[in-house]
Amino acid sequence: MILEPLGSAVLGLALAWLALRFLPDRLPSRRAVLTTGALGALFGSYLMHSVLGPGHVVATLVGSALVGAVTLSLLIRPRSSRRLSRSAAV
Repeated sequence: MILEPLGSAVLGLALAWLALRFLPDRLPSRRAVLTTGALGALFGSYLMHSVLGPGHVVATLVGSALVGAVTLSLLIRPRSSRRLSRSAAV
């Protein structure tokens, strides 16, 4: 029972770390991204466990990773106008 939330939090932190690694200039502070990833995955775990019931650990973890990824995607900012103008000139 404790492994689902713990696994979900670890998955959320891993997703947040990947987001920070690949999109560092388009995300807010490191702390906000890591917190959002972990809390989004925990919420996803709660949601999936409520929908599916006990005994579906893998499906719960997959659902929590998906919800965590969606919450992290809400933090992504658009590219700066300087980058847009440079790519438009090419």
